Amino acid sequence: MPRIRIYTKTNCPYCVRAKALLDRKGVAYEEIDAEGDDALRAWLAEASGQKTVPQIFADDRPLGGFSDIDALDRQGKLDSILRGEG
Repeated sequence: MPRIRIYTKTNCPYCVRAKALLDRKGVAYEEIDAEGDDALRAWLAEASGQKTVPQIFADDRPLGGFSDIDALDRQGKLDSILRGEG
């Protein structure tokens, strides 16, 4: 199983939705608060190519934000990624 990390900010509705989707999948994840941490936000932009949160990673692979993982789920691809197969 890959290590799942989700970078979030307080009062972010997409962060809430992303965590709810991962919770429904029964996936353990580490939540990392990126609010007010400029160095972390700069790293996220470099690592993922995006400046918004949430940002979800499976090991070192950026999966994107809520819309991205929701699309992967609707395409039937998210489960295998979360199991480390895709």
